[in-house]
Amino acid sequence: QVQLVESGGGSVQAGGSLRLSCEASGATGSMYCMGWFRQVPEKEREGVAAISTFAGSTGVTYYADSVKGRYTISRDNAKNTLYLQMNNLKTEDTAMYYCALKVGACGSSWMRENEYHSWGQGTQATVSS
Repeated sequence: QVQLVESGGGSVQAGGSLRLSCEASGATGSMYCMGWFRQVPEKEREGVAAISTFAGSTGVTYYADSVKGRYTISRDNAKNTLYLQMNNLKTEDTAMYYCALKVGACGSSWMRENEYHSWGQGTQATVSS
């Protein structure tokens, strides 16, 4: 059973940075996709970034247009930890951030939350003006 535990959220002023972490355990198989999603109250969860993993090596990364150039997704395979470095944060980045995992490649459907079968509990990131 896959377990995902996020950490690293907090409060920061606009223009600042945060780094989110997601420690994964129990993942099997040689290819899977790990992603970050975010959600604000009364809105649907949206995909932020994803990274493919094959045979223990990380591969292609994907980003939502709203975060390109500001966010960087990465993974430390030795630590089984996924990261999301968020720079130049804006107030509209305020949300609960979740990491998620699905078996197989990320592909063009990486933003579809219903394709991910494992989710963390979320970590809140708040950006003030």
